Amino acid sequence: MTETFTPEALKAALPTGLLSFPVTDFTPDGDFDQPGYRRRLEWLAPYGTATLFAAGGTGEFFSLTPREFPAVIRTAVDGSGGQVPIVAGAGGGTRLAIEYAQVAEEQGAAGILLMPPYLTEASQAGLRAHIAAVCKATRLGVIVYNRANCRLAPETLAAVADACPNLIGFKDGVGEIEAMMGVRTKLGDRLTYLGGLPTAEVYAAAYKAMGVPTYSSAVFNFIPRTALEFYAAVMAGDAATTTRLLRDFFFPYLAIRNRQPGYAVSIVKAGAELVGHGAGPVRPPLSDLTGEEREQLGALIAKLGPQ
Repeated sequence: MTETFTPEALKAALPTGLLSFPVTDFTPDGDFDQPGYRRRLEWLAPYGTATLFAAGGTGEFFSLTPREFPAVIRTAVDGSGGQVPIVAGAGGGTRLAIEYAQVAEEQGAAGILLMPPYLTEASQAGLRAHIAAVCKATRLGVIVYNRANCRLAPETLAAVADACPNLIGFKDGVGEIEAMMGVRTKLGDRLTYLGGLPTAEVYAAAYKAMGVPTYSSAVFNFIPRTALEFYAAVMAGDAATTTRLLRDFFFPYLAIRNRQPGYAVSIVKAGAELVGHGAGPVRPPLSDLTGEEREQLGALIAKLGPQ
């Protein structure tokens, strides 16, 4: 475990800046490209982020094998040099999620992003037991991802927080204001809160008003300068800049992203390739953008200027 980032230190670090979810590099044949992933982290490092989430949703955690996962996390940890906390994705059924969390701890990660359980719906009691079991299996700080089949009631989250001191964060990928405010009101400063909807920039100002201080930016993977410009504008209340970027880039970008399920990842990989930092194809069952869609995305990126 990286001693610099105790659960308390990670909780304090998360709200201090923009969060990044690097895509995972694959070869043309679809194998993990470790040298490419290392180069990606080296390229993005000088731009500065508060935390890196390795093997997260944008990093295609769901398509990585258990044998590949340790190498992804270790590469990210080594690339950070201990300067930026690495939060590793973990998910699947409870016992599998525990294994991923423990492997991430062994590889030097500073925290865990606990993603929704695989496939099945569950009761609040079941979700409570699931999250608590993972928290108790690791010394790392755990951030729970409220999304899909893991939608947590405030009472459920509070019960886990009482039982598990290392539950430090709540990342929302649902976007229901009443539910988000219920959690924020119930838990207060016990947790740190992260925006986690796809293309989180669209929701960033509204979430900031609800007491959610930061968010994860997928577009940081290919337009890091613009991603940081937008984040700074949100933090400063610069509505002119956020409105301009939403109008000129983000909403046209969403029009492409929303054409196919899974394009929230595919479009990011396409963007990375278009700016000269290709990460290879997505793995099935995701599908890559069409040639026409890539051209449209390229035109949007070009309008933003050098990154």
